Amino acid sequence: MTRPTPIRFVETDLDSMAEAEGRVAVLLAPDGRMNPAARRANRLTRGALARLVDSDGFAKAKPGDVISLAWPAGLRAEALDVLLLAPNATDLDARRGGAKLAARKGDKPLVLFAASHRRVAELALGLALRDYRFDAHKTGEESGAGRTPAGIVIQHNSPDAADEAAAPLLAVAEGAHMTRDLVNEPANVLTTTEFAARAEELRGLGLEVEVLDEDRLQELGMRTLLSVGQGSESPTKVVVMQWKGGRDGDAPLALVGKGVVFDTGGISLKPAAGMEEMTMDMGGAGVVTGTMRALALRKARANVVGLIGLVENMPSGNATRPGDVVHSMKGDTVEIINTDAEGRLVLADVLWYAQDRFDPAGVIDLATLTGAIVIGLGHENAGVFSNDDSLCNAFLKAAAAEGEGAWRMPLGKAYDKALKSRIADMKNVGGRPAGSITAAQFLQRFIKDGTPWIHLDIAGVASVGNDTDFAPKGATGWGVAALNRLIQDRFETGM
Repeated sequence: MTRPTPIRFVETDLDSMAEAEGRVAVLLAPDGRMNPAARRANRLTRGALARLVDSDGFAKAKPGDVISLAWPAGLRAEALDVLLLAPNATDLDARRGGAKLAARKGDKPLVLFAASHRRVAELALGLALRDYRFDAHKTGEESGAGRTPAGIVIQHNSPDAADEAAAPLLAVAEGAHMTRDLVNEPANVLTTTEFAARAEELRGLGLEVEVLDEDRLQELGMRTLLSVGQGSESPTKVVVMQWKGGRDGDAPLALVGKGVVFDTGGISLKPAAGMEEMTMDMGGAGVVTGTMRALALRKARANVVGLIGLVENMPSGNATRPGDVVHSMKGDTVEIINTDAEGRLVLADVLWYAQDRFDPAGVIDLATLTGAIVIGLGHENAGVFSNDDSLCNAFLKAAAAEGEGAWRMPLGKAYDKALKSRIADMKNVGGRPAGSITAAQFLQRFIKDGTPWIHLDIAGVASVGNDTDFAPKGATGWGVAALNRLIQDRFETGM
């Protein structure tokens, strides 16, 4: 997997600035006040920073901007990057600033003179999150094969303390990178079998990992899940990942992810245009897997179980037909009106299994579930649906703290009438009106009374066509940071 570029914290040595290679970065207060590193850079460049502060460009710059001086006199580096960051910057300000430095960095090494800035760990996280590229399938000059990542060195007055503070945040970056790799992979590489194998590798970090095969899923009665993959040669699987970092006996939080490694729509075939993007339809499972990696890396003091349903939705002579009726593990019957509304069929059985086996303290499912949520919220926010105000508010607070957009959407019994079936207990779709809401209402039928639950529709945020604050275009890793923060704030024990 793609791991974040190594970041080393070293003792501040302003005398090394002149000979640093690649890019040198210093912090400058938005009002132009210079810290010792900025003053040193100004002397070495014969007053270039002072001239910058007096320029019209600086007057128009905003806090968080990066201004680059190319081939500065007095420095060996090919660029001096000046990040406008106030001493009292927020965590997100610092994180975004680090990400902007990473976007400028490219393949060059970077030395950041952060001196005593108290948000240095967040600067490091921003650097790690944004310094990402997926080049596993490129050849020639663009290939990543054999390339040694250009390192990042952060000079700080207390490097050991900075390293300790940054370690749990960099674990989140590594989880986000894993999620991005999974979502970016083409479907001929990331089959259900390959996805399960990558999840099994997490055993090396202390996770307990089980893979349930089709025979076991049949025994358990997961027929809505199995109906989705029956047209594909790729076997349907459920992977269960357990992190037991909390107190013995404490009920775990359950994270459940939709893992459709490719979605043709099945017999209800999607249009050809844009179908190649359906390699990202396993985004929910990718976020769950990346989050479990992050929790294990930072040794979270919480009990968390991640469950992912892995299928491929293909048309064939064995594929599920519109009009078929299938039995869920819960016992309810579902009339399948549209085989392209398959994600809710995957989640229905895995949600029920998660509750039946683990009796969790709460359940959060993630899925690239509906195009309707993209129409409603665009690519800025995930849709949040919940039966529990306390858990929902805690998640929204965590998402806001991590800079990951999330917006609560309504639920209500009035929407259930759209799911009524003439021949079964329910239909799997409720028509175009309120499509995201009726999908959530469908899932809520597989949540037991009294179980706090959140459904996250991440169709608009899992993979995007433009750069974001913390990721280049493509897979974003949205959700790893927010879920990690929620678990840290609400589910970790003091022990």
